[in-house]
Amino acid sequence: MIHLRAFFFDMNIIHDILYPAFQRHPKICTDTRKIESGSIFFALSGPSFNGNQYAEQALQGGCALAVVDQAEYAKDDRFILVEDSLKALQDLAQLHRRQLKCTVIGITGSNGKTTSKELLFSVLKKKFKTIATIGNLNNHIGVPLTLLSIPEDAEMAIIEMGASKQGDIQELVEIAEPNFGYITNIGKAHLEGMGGYEGVVKTKTEMYDFVKMNNGKVFVNTNHAVFVERSTGMQVITFGDGPQNFVQGKFIDSDPYVRFQWGKASDGSVDSNPITETCLMGFYNYENLLAAAAVGAWFGVDRKDINDALSTYNPVNNRSEMLDTGRNLLIMDAYNANPTSMEAALKNLSGMNREHKVAILGKMMELGPTWIEEHQKIAQIAIDSGTEAVFLVGNLYSESDVQGVTRIFQDVEEAASYFKENPLREKCILIKGSRSNRLEILKDLF
Repeated sequence: MIHLRAFFFDMNIIHDILYPAFQRHPKICTDTRKIESGSIFFALSGPSFNGNQYAEQALQGGCALAVVDQAEYAKDDRFILVEDSLKALQDLAQLHRRQLKCTVIGITGSNGKTTSKELLFSVLKKKFKTIATIGNLNNHIGVPLTLLSIPEDAEMAIIEMGASKQGDIQELVEIAEPNFGYITNIGKAHLEGMGGYEGVVKTKTEMYDFVKMNNGKVFVNTNHAVFVERSTGMQVITFGDGPQNFVQGKFIDSDPYVRFQWGKASDGSVDSNPITETCLMGFYNYENLLAAAAVGAWFGVDRKDINDALSTYNPVNNRSEMLDTGRNLLIMDAYNANPTSMEAALKNLSGMNREHKVAILGKMMELGPTWIEEHQKIAQIAIDSGTEAVFLVGNLYSESDVQGVTRIFQDVEEAASYFKENPLREKCILIKGSRSNRLEILKDLF
């Protein structure tokens, strides 16, 4: 048993003991159901589970070492006993990041983080060996795991960072130490944990604070005044609709997919550039696409390669997916939802040149005391958006508070039962809500 005592968090000890172990066994495991032979198991614990209890099982399953933070579970030299397993994981990730020579781009925002990350990855990998956050591993555990997966020969790393309360982004940027930062947008997400909209602004721009303090650069969408204001005095690379930007864009339409033009300021008028056709829908994705073009252009990716990457990217995992089932046209956007993204999706649906539009909306989570007001607003926007039917799913909606909806279901099972008996045909259907609604269950019914 290796016991790192009271001064465990001194980086010298991380450097002398834990990092050499990681160099011998450069794979990390936190779940005994997903063991890779020769990996290091970190016993992470939460309110309802104790990861230390699984350390022996992890070793029996093929892990080389187990990092634990309770002495009774450290039985021999295969165990590394630390003060706090999570902090050990984070400190190890920070040290590994400091050994890397690659450029690190941090991404956060209320909406569009994962899509933007995937678009940047598609563009940058055309020129560089690029690593990006897998899925949405963007929290205090996921960010360290992503950093520890970056090989020494990587040239670019794109790290997605999420937040549910103030201070979260500050914690993550201090681990990942990005050279460049990008905030997709700031909207009404996680209002409960962040103390309202101003708390969201403060939390997201913690990335700017770190990058500025460390002499880095940020990509700024000048279409949003909040980013221009908050990045004052920083080294900025701008993009947006005006000719003053490093990359200028022009939105053409989104019916159903975004078409736009973009060009560097040095290229002259944006209108002289070819139209980029994409497989993404919604004006909100235009800004994600333009950001990816700006990042690619800044790092010298060839224009044709940028356009190829943007044109061929297809969304997955119920994120703005357009599906023609032969019975209906489905817009599956059921991975996440907050008032800002809900309104954007409904605005996009309203602008589509389609007949017989239907909205199926799930509840939105983590809104705190504003939940009644925000759900009422979204229901009213849906009713006013030119849809022929509005279905609401979840107990946060109330028939007494929302007038004019077609039907309200307590949960997705009730909705599924209804649509089995009352199938929709030849409709354009938006399905959107927070992940906890499990609205993807409805996909096969349409």
